[in-house]
Formats: sequence, structure tokens, C-alpha cells
Amino acid sequence: MSTVFYERFERHAHGEGLKGHSTHYCPGCGHGLIHKYLAEAIDELGVQDRAVAISPVGCAVFMYYYLDVGNAQAAHGRAPAVAIGHKTANPEAVVVAYQGDGDLAAIGLAEIIQATQLGLPMTFIFVNNAIYGMTGGQLAPTTLMEQRTTTSPMGRNRLMGEPIKMAETIGQLDGPVYVERCALFDNKQRTRAKKAIKKALRLQVEKKGLGFVEILSECPTHLKLTTAETEQWVKENMVPVFPLGVKKDVEPEPWFEMGPPKFDAESVVEVIGSSAEPPQRFGKGFPAHIAEGDVSIKFAGAGGDGAQTIALLTTRTAINEGFDSTHIPSYGPESRGGTSYADVHIATQEVLSPASPEPHVLIAFNPPSLEKFGPDVRTGGIVIYDSSVIPSPPELDPSLEMVGVPCAKIANELGKAMVKNVVALGAMQAATKLFPKESFLNTMREALQHDCALLALNEEAFAWGEKAYKEAGS
Repeated sequence: MSTVFYERFERHAHGEGLKGHSTHYCPGCGHGLIHKYLAEAIDELGVQDRAVAISPVGCAVFMYYYLDVGNAQAAHGRAPAVAIGHKTANPEAVVVAYQGDGDLAAIGLAEIIQATQLGLPMTFIFVNNAIYGMTGGQLAPTTLMEQRTTTSPMGRNRLMGEPIKMAETIGQLDGPVYVERCALFDNKQRTRAKKAIKKALRLQVEKKGLGFVEILSECPTHLKLTTAETEQWVKENMVPVFPLGVKKDVEPEPWFEMGPPKFDAESVVEVIGSSAEPPQRFGKGFPAHIAEGDVSIKFAGAGGDGAQTIALLTTRTAINEGFDSTHIPSYGPESRGGTSYADVHIATQEVLSPASPEPHVLIAFNPPSLEKFGPDVRTGGIVIYDSSVIPSPPELDPSLEMVGVPCAKIANELGKAMVKNVVALGAMQAATKLFPKESFLNTMREALQHDCALLALNEEAFAWGEKAYKEAGS
């Protein structure tokens, strides 16, 4: 066995006994052979310490138990995106994305097309067994016509579409340099498959380009056939639909010399067009009076209420004050009138999860937002709502500080309805003392430095929000 395989597989029985030397694959499955050829290629090319295998959602989901290389687990269909991340973060890595037909040709179709067209030196191994193997034998993009599956019990018909020929599709793109389809049903085909996998890896090692190898594989379990019968089925039924052979083979000169990404401050500042000078700070420390170490806030309203804008202003203010902060937007289906909310975290060290399912503070601009997120605010938290459009708020936890501020009314009186979000921001600052008001105003001045008239209006809206909170609480 190649030294690239772990000596013991700890998925079962902690690696003890026979189970410590057995994979989770069904008897007769082609994945085991493909793993073997991949491990041998990595070994023969001497790149074990540089290899990174991307495991998919599918039958090969546990590949990391078997190959002693760098391993990453990808969400369903997203192995190409994860592979690009690894390759660009560490160009010397030898990255192998390993996917089945349901993973690559269905939910991951957009990712594989874009990734292979990009053409970075990477290796893609596509295992085509004409069915969703792990999840119950459903119709896959590569299922043959008239083939019966759990979701096509009468057989695949024209209304379900024709099988997708991925090798031919990828071979037509400009990005890849090598595309081949192989099989496993006899020794001759197995030898070809092994050579194809090694060639695809070699092209990556030599920085010549991207290789894509499709392998027709057996699935005796869902075909309900013996191993020998399944091999014959692949030969007689799959090969006529998915012809074997090289679909593309060019060997250009090495080109990939991008180098590792840069993380020095000067490079980052240059890219974002910011200043290397540290921002002015007005606060005296972290707002621990709200929560120790990590404060979470949710801004919510209808599309167009400006929740995203003040969430971003709050995040930038926190960063200017020297803390880690994240802003995660969530938009509804409509650009105007639909639900829109943003989660913000502010942490002393590092934000570990950007979502705010149980915020310390909620800013709600419309009734649906208050009804949906109000019950989730933590005990003792603060809720600020636009009383212009929410005259009768729902009853929430009595420990919450509920403050109604007529944000829309104030904004209309100022002559600009769109600044109601800044009215709410001023009210939030007054209610929470998250940071000094000058911290927020300084962030607004940075954002609106080229529009003095709009800046003056926003500063006035902020002041009215602060005043409205104080009047509501008096």
C-alpha cells in the first residue's frame, strides 16, 4: 500500500482490527481503486507534503480518513471553490478536488465550469457512477436514459433530460490543458485510469495547467448487481453514452507564478485605497457594560430602510476604535419592500461567529422585523423601533428596554426620508453608549467627506435621534 494511505483508518473501531484497514465503501465500488491510484500518483511524484485533497459531500465524504495529506471538507458542490482558495493561498500546494456526479454535475455545475475555465494548475477527479450513491440512489445528471432510480422508478425519460457529458463539456473550455475519460471495468482500463490521474497531477506539479479526469465507476449496491455484472454493465451501457479517451491534451509552457498572497499592511492599504495612518479613537475601551468580549446587534427593516447602511457604519466605527467587527447582510427577494436585516458583531479579540441569532441590541424599522426578531433579543437587551410605523409594538420580555423613536417622522421633517436610519443610529448610540457619539460622527464624515451637504443633513439626523431617545425615556 502507498505510504500516502494512513497505516490505520480510524473511522471504525478507532482503527483497531480488520476495520482499521477497511474503507466505508461498498464491495465492488470504484472509489477504492481511484483512491489507490491517486495515492500512488502523489507518492511517485513526491508531493505528499504539498498535496491537499478536497473531499466532497457524497460517497467520498470520508476520504480524509484514508489519505495522509492535507485535507479540506467542502460543502455540497463547492469543492472547486475550496480548491481555488487553497491554490491561491498557497500556490505551491498540489490541490486535488475529488467529486461524484451528483456533487459535481448537479449542485456544483456552475462551480466546476467556472473553476476549470479559470485554468489554475489544479487536478479534478470526477467519479461518474450514473447515480446519487450516498443519498439513496436518486437520479443523477449522468443517469442513463431508461435507467431506473429511486426518483425515476419507471426509468429516465426525455422530460428528465439527457445525461450530461462532463468530460466533453470541460474539454471545450479554454482553461483546462488536459481532459480524459477513463473506466475501471478491466485491467487495461484501470491502467489507463492510473496513468491519467498521474498525468493530471504532473501537469499541476509542473505548473502547466489544469487537468480533469472523469472515471466511469461501478456502483453494485444501487444497480443491484454483482461486482462482475456491474463491470459488464458499465462497459456495455455507460461507455456508449460516455465514450472513453482523451478529450483535450495540450502542454503549454509553465505559467503560474502568482506567488503567495500578501498580508502586509501596506499592500492592503494600497488595494482598498485607505490611509496607513491609524484612525482617531474617541472611546476609552470595549463596551463591556453591554456584554463581555462580544456584542451582537441586529438591524432589521424593509428593503430600502437603510438597515444595511447603518450596520456598516457601526462596523466601521468599531474597527476604527480598535476592535474586530463583522457585518453580515441578508436581503429579501424584493429590492424594495422585502425583509432586509444585518447582523453585526464587535469583539475584543476576534469575532468567532458573525451571525446574531440572539442580539444584545435590536433596531427594527417595521412591524414584521420587530415581531420576528424581538423575541430573540437577549434578556436585559435593548430594542429600538420606529414608532412612526410601529405605533403598537408586541409584548416582549419585560426585562428588555423598549424604546420607540419616530425615525421616519423625524426624517420627513428634515426633508429627506432616507436619513431615518441615521436617526435610529443616533438613538442607538444614546441608548447603548456603544461608543462615544464622536466615534460614529467621525465614521460618517469619512464616508461622506465628498458630499458636505449630505454630511450636514446626516449629522443633524443623528442629533435628532439622540434627542428623541432622551425624550422617549424621560
